[in-house]
Amino acid sequence: MIPMIVILALLVAFLLWLIGIYNSLVRLRNAVKNAWSQIDVQLKRRHDLIPNLVETAKGYMQHERGTLENVTKARNLAAQASGVGDQAKAESGLNQALSSFFVVVENYPDLKANQNFLALQEELTSTENKISFARQAYNDAAMQFNNKIEMFPSNIVAGVFSFKQAEFFEIEEAAERAVPKVSFS
Repeated sequence: MIPMIVILALLVAFLLWLIGIYNSLVRLRNAVKNAWSQIDVQLKRRHDLIPNLVETAKGYMQHERGTLENVTKARNLAAQASGVGDQAKAESGLNQALSSFFVVVENYPDLKANQNFLALQEELTSTENKISFARQAYNDAAMQFNNKIEMFPSNIVAGVFSFKQAEFFEIEEAAERAVPKVSFS
C-alpha cells in the first residue's frame, strides 16, 4: 500500500512539474507574440505617416520624383512584409529610403520650414523611437523564450511539445550598425 502511495505521489509531482514547465513556455511564447504585436502597431503607425510626409514634400520637391517614389515603394514593401525576418529586411530598406529622403529635404529650406512637414517629421521621429523600444522589448522576450527552450530540463518539454525558437528582429544593413559621425567643423 505504501509503495503505491509513494509511486502515485511521485507521478503527481512529475505531472505538476511538467505542467509548470509547459505553462511557463506558453507564457513566454505569448510574451513574444505580444511584444511582436507592439512592434507591428508602431510599424503600422509609421507606414501610415509616410504617405502624408511624401504628399507634403511633393509640392516642394518636383525634381526629386525618384526619391519620393523610392520612399513610397519601400513603404509598400514594408507594409506587406510578414514574419520577423522579412519585416526586419523590409524595414531596413525603408530606413535607407527615408534617410535618402531626409538628405534631399536639406536642399529645400521652404519645405524644412513648413509647419505641416515639421509636425509630420516630429511624429515620425517619435514613432521611430517607439519602434526602437518595442524592438528591444521584443528581442528581450524572444531571448527569454529561447533560453527557456534551450535550458535543461525545460528543453525536453519544449521538444516534446514542439516549441520553436523565436526569431530576433535584427538590423541587416551594416550601414545601420555604424556609429553616426558627428562633426562640428
